[in-house]
Amino acid sequence: MQDITKNNFDFIRVLLAFIVFLGHLGTLSNSPDLKIFEYSPIEIAVFGFFAVSGFLIARSYERSSSLKSYLKKRIRRIVPAYLLVIFLCAILLSLVSTYSFTEYFSNTQVYKYLFWNSLFLNFKAPWLPGVFGNQAVNGALWTLKIEMCYYFAVPLLFLLFGKKNKYRNISLIILYFLSLIYLNYFESLNKISLAKQLPGTLSYFIPGMLIYFNFDKFIKHKNIIFIIALATVWIDLYLNIQLFSPMMIGVIVMYIAYSFKFLNNFGKYGDFTYGIYIFHFPIIRTFQTLGLFEDYNPFVMALVCMLVVIAVGVSSWHFYEKRFL
Repeated sequence: MQDITKNNFDFIRVLLAFIVFLGHLGTLSNSPDLKIFEYSPIEIAVFGFFAVSGFLIARSYERSSSLKSYLKKRIRRIVPAYLLVIFLCAILLSLVSTYSFTEYFSNTQVYKYLFWNSLFLNFKAPWLPGVFGNQAVNGALWTLKIEMCYYFAVPLLFLLFGKKNKYRNISLIILYFLSLIYLNYFESLNKISLAKQLPGTLSYFIPGMLIYFNFDKFIKHKNIIFIIALATVWIDLYLNIQLFSPMMIGVIVMYIAYSFKFLNNFGKYGDFTYGIYIFHFPIIRTFQTLGLFEDYNPFVMALVCMLVVIAVGVSSWHFYEKRFL
């Protein structure tokens, strides 16, 4: 049977991060030439991240010696770099603010931003004074609040639906459909921000857990499961609801993770995905604010922006993130 540690998760996370980057590049650059990148499937990429989390967080919890050890590992992975991007944005973006240095740092909004964002409550203070037209500094961070909720939800889910529970699979499937009811209800009311909170996004997380719990069976039948997943997505498209697509995304992501063995060593130089994800949004907005996409060839600037994002992601990993792990 296939070794669970031999996988392509490093490749998948980098791929998903760049899908998100391209989508935000098309939206935030305000360049007609780059508008084509708006079609990059950001939402599917984010939900793919959630499916990966369902698998890896469940595995992390089961392999941990205690709840304390598990939480320490999870928090060290996400919190230090998250706080770094919050504080760097609050300080460095003063350089592109329309406020003077004194006006900027005497404005209470700076400290509201630091306080609420440090608590993962980005929606309470998403902007900084005079920065990006007082628009959201880092719209990508909303997923980190969900990720933290997953970290605390997994021990509870294990307690209720762990490996010793013979009704584990059916219980998680019921929870999956309850999550979908929540998701589809609020989407039908056009309350998208509510739909994407934890009860709704749990439908993308649970498939990863289910596949982890039934890993050997999944590997044995992965080809036929993959084909079924591709076929059933048309049902969701026809009915215009989310019923099978969250499960399908999980299946496709896990299929890629345990196929194409030549991608197994993709992350041997480090895990740069998190840095790329949390820093790309304000970097794109800074390029746009400075008029770089407008004053120069937008495709060249898009490439330069991408290289800057990669460089920041690599630096974040080597000089900061891995010190906490």
